[in-house]
Amino acid sequence: MVISPPAERFEDVPNFDYEPQYVDVGGLEMAYVETGGSADESGDEETFLCLHGEPSWSFLYRKMMPILAERGRVVVPDLIGCGRSDRYEDRDEYTVEMHYDAVRTFVEALELTNITLVCQDWGGLLGLPLAASQPERFARLVPMNTGLPDGTQEMAETWHAFADVIATAEDLDIGEIVQNGCYRDLPADVVDAYRAPFPDERYMAGVRTFPDLVPQSPDDPGAELFADARERLAEWENPAFVLFAKHDPITADTRDPLRNHIPTASEQPDVWIDEAAHFLQEDAGEEIAEHIVDFVDRT
Repeated sequence: MVISPPAERFEDVPNFDYEPQYVDVGGLEMAYVETGGSADESGDEETFLCLHGEPSWSFLYRKMMPILAERGRVVVPDLIGCGRSDRYEDRDEYTVEMHYDAVRTFVEALELTNITLVCQDWGGLLGLPLAASQPERFARLVPMNTGLPDGTQEMAETWHAFADVIATAEDLDIGEIVQNGCYRDLPADVVDAYRAPFPDERYMAGVRTFPDLVPQSPDDPGAELFADARERLAEWENPAFVLFAKHDPITADTRDPLRNHIPTASEQPDVWIDEAAHFLQEDAGEEIAEHIVDFVDRT
């Protein structure tokens, strides 16, 4: 069964006054918000596609959107099972292929081009393979606290602990999960905003499944997609700016390998976001957005 979160759950979300829009991605409505819009000197619109991870939603990018909007169009979808997007109640419906196809269909339906991909966590797992397979659409990459786990990687102990909580906790508090992944304390209304898409357990099937979808073996579903993306990104020619948080125990160790893997990444400044953790958009959103605008301007 497909369900949608009640609209009234989002009425008190702070500092996020963007009207949601929706794209049919194959029987499911993917919600998104957008702002900005301008053309560069060649007449092509700069488009920032911002993809969040688990268990957040487009609200995560609210501090960055106004700054990016001064430079171009900003498009921020909610992954299926997150935010205002539709979700399955049955956990078995969630696969890497389903999530990837939904993001691909979304990008193609909106006919997005000249994209600067800004992606974190699962946003990178889904967005980087799409960019690798459709490089004509993507002008630049900005991977943040993410990677491409093809089943050959060793996951941090912190990740295994996190995955166990997400999959098994009897009463999963999404607001608390996000707070625990931040360097700074969040205001109560912001923590509540992360709880908004999940009125009860029926709405949590998607976020419950994300950890189990990370390939732990090259034979696992999704491993081939990520391995293929790694091969393609090893020959990536467009600009890439790897931008990680220093205090993320889950992904910090993957930063240098990813930066060394994408050929053009070493051409950009070697930058860490110092006072930030896994949800670096919360901890340092404005700083990160300024780094990204500078990256676009110099490339």
